[in-house]
Amino acid sequence: MDQTVAAQEKSRDRLVDITLDAKSLGRANSNIEHEREVAIFDILDGNAFRIDGIDAGPYKLHLSLADDRLSMAISPSGEAETVEHTVALTPLKRIVKDYFMICESYYEAVRTAPPARIQAIDVSRRALHDEGSALLKEKLLPRIIVDDDTARRLFTLVCSLHWKG
Repeated sequence: MDQTVAAQEKSRDRLVDITLDAKSLGRANSNIEHEREVAIFDILDGNAFRIDGIDAGPYKLHLSLADDRLSMAISPSGEAETVEHTVALTPLKRIVKDYFMICESYYEAVRTAPPARIQAIDVSRRALHDEGSALLKEKLLPRIIVDDDTARRLFTLVCSLHWKG
């Protein structure tokens, strides 16, 4: 077994389950559903997630939206105790809106555009995604500490919660 994978499996600073609030989810097309499923799979496959001052992981995470805030209900696996953490999403609104627009352009381009055009749109899409995940990671601090890959996938989940079809 790879040492990194073995270390992640032994680490208590990780997520082992993620659920999304059904009431927070909008009507999604197949692309959004796929992005959501891949993000959850990838997070659970390998992540770094720590709550400052608490060493009770690994953790279960339930995400929901309420009043332009991301609500994170975090519980140690196997325990009923839950830590609530909310993050204001107002700073992310512009990035999420721009990200949705570029994703729509990307999905349309995949059907009709030449490869060079698809690649150019994808570069822009990835740049916006990186910007959003860096801002989300910053907004989680100092309470929640995640690595860059986990922040990227959490940003995907935040976007999927915002998607209204």
